[in-house]
Amino acid sequence: MRQAYTPACLIFYFVETLPSKSWSGRTTATKRMFRNKRIASVFLFLASLLAVADPLFAQAPKTAPSAVATSSMTVDKAIALGEQGHCKEALSVLKRGMSNDATGEAKKKIGILGLRCSLAIDNRDSAMDFIRALSKQFPKDPDVLFVVVHAYSDLSTRTAQDLAANAPQSMAAHKLNAEALEMQGKWDEAQHEYENLIQKEPNSPGPHFLLGRALLSRPDADAKMTDRAKQEFQKEIEIDPKNAAAHYVLGELARREENWDEAIAQFSAAAKLDSNFAEAYLGWGFALVTVKRYQEAIPPLRIAERLTPGNPTVHYSLGTALIRIGQKEEAEKEFALHRSLTTTENTPATNEKPQ
Repeated sequence: MRQAYTPACLIFYFVETLPSKSWSGRTTATKRMFRNKRIASVFLFLASLLAVADPLFAQAPKTAPSAVATSSMTVDKAIALGEQGHCKEALSVLKRGMSNDATGEAKKKIGILGLRCSLAIDNRDSAMDFIRALSKQFPKDPDVLFVVVHAYSDLSTRTAQDLAANAPQSMAAHKLNAEALEMQGKWDEAQHEYENLIQKEPNSPGPHFLLGRALLSRPDADAKMTDRAKQEFQKEIEIDPKNAAAHYVLGELARREENWDEAIAQFSAAAKLDSNFAEAYLGWGFALVTVKRYQEAIPPLRIAERLTPGNPTVHYSLGTALIRIGQKEEAEKEFALHRSLTTTENTPATNEKPQ
């Protein structure tokens, strides 16, 4: 039900909560934003947070004391220039070194430095090139993963700044602001923001689903809010029948109420709309097993198993369906996989095979 948030969302939280009068009397969105001292202070604050969180990306580019002929520059010289902050001059040679010259730790050092330099001069295409190269060549290296996490966060924040500067009153900006409010736990404000979006564009795909998600995510969600959320998901499907996520959530709500026919209908709709939606296939198969339609349950559970082989619930549900139709050998394989994926301390009560 919840999605990940980035620090970029906070930009909209701070900007949108400023008094409306501070936005008047300017000719462009960019001038309104950066001429206002309170808004400028917010961006300075966010920049300082990024610098504290990861000094690797905080260094500003410097101008080299003299022009350097990059065609004859060595990689070692480019590394030295990059470490001194002369990123513009070093970047092309660092790219070359990442592609051809170095191996192992040396290549990792070049890639991380190249990524830092790309961000320092706001060359986002180059930054993505270094991210791809580092992720491909060092997919499990903790230093690389740490750097890439912060790089994505930095790029996300910059893109949010672009959105805030160029289209602060757009639907996309308001959606991001609402997500920021959710992240802050300001549920009433987030709900109000989504309701305003719906009021402005009632037939736009997205806001009804987002409102329903926010209602269910509230820690104080009660039966009334759940019913309201259900209505929002149904409205979303009326507007966008291909919204697999809305079908899935309605299936989950039906499952909780033990309305199995509705659960089967919604889960199957979600799975048919998104062939990689493992949770929808599992929900579909689980509901069919619950109503003892074992033969029908096997195909969706097989797909769920292929998509998420490490999910013990899939193996148990599939084993249950198989044993009920007499395929004991296949069922035992699934129960064995279930046992291997569950620890002794955390084994669910359903660990025993159905009789």
